Amino acid sequence: MPELPEVETIARGLDAAVRGATIVTVRVRRPDVLREVSAATLRRRTAGATITRCWRRAKLAVMDLSTGDRLVVQPRFTGALLVDAGELPARERQYSTLHFELEDGRALHYRDVRRLGTVALMSPARFDEYTGALGPEPLDRAFTVEQFSARLAGSTQAVKKVIMDQRQLAGVGNIYANEALWRAEIDPSRSAKRVSPDRVAALRTAIVDVLTDAIAARGTSFRDYLDANGEQGSFEVKLDVYGREGKPCRRCGARLIGTHAIDGRATVFCARCQR
Repeated sequence: MPELPEVETIARGLDAAVRGATIVTVRVRRPDVLREVSAATLRRRTAGATITRCWRRAKLAVMDLSTGDRLVVQPRFTGALLVDAGELPARERQYSTLHFELEDGRALHYRDVRRLGTVALMSPARFDEYTGALGPEPLDRAFTVEQFSARLAGSTQAVKKVIMDQRQLAGVGNIYANEALWRAEIDPSRSAKRVSPDRVAALRTAIVDVLTDAIAARGTSFRDYLDANGEQGSFEVKLDVYGREGKPCRRCGARLIGTHAIDGRATVFCARCQR
């Protein structure tokens, strides 16, 4: 957390709120979240820069600046980018690791309770190098059944592990891997290369659909995820398997099984439905 839907929601909210805003300065309270740039250099290279676009790549929130640089934020477990017009709750400011003071009087905070996320400043060339090893975006038209099938066919690992591998598919994490595999009726532990062609097509559709549905609900909030306006997502109530181990399957009524056997991550599935 956050995964593709949450970061997409953050990026869209930021684009609506701060596109066109000019950065006056940045105040760094916790420099350990910085990557590839020092606090002094970040301050120097962002002062006077205008935010021209906010967008997402994989699980990264990206802010393009008029200088050509890109602010690249990886929220990981407890990170959030919050726009503050003077009404941000004190509990959120308490965990602000850095904040950009904007010319219009607002601030943009990077809040991170556990400080596991990162903030970097990159040139476009460095960004391309940094993201070059990432897999395709599942919501792009280029993500075809044929392309997906080729990636699965080359691996003997569990299909769940493969679709969470950012080198194979960008942005899908544990929550939505569980959900997509349930929708496609595929056993998460099945070898990727043993997923039949019709099931590959079903899984591609399920991945696209669950990500699209989650974006429409502004993501899933269990604990720390907030969008740019400090609001939670509502997809949690629509989860079919994740977080529901021991409860009845909504498709067949069998008890859902929970395990950590696949890559040490929480996996919830229906042994009756998913084969």
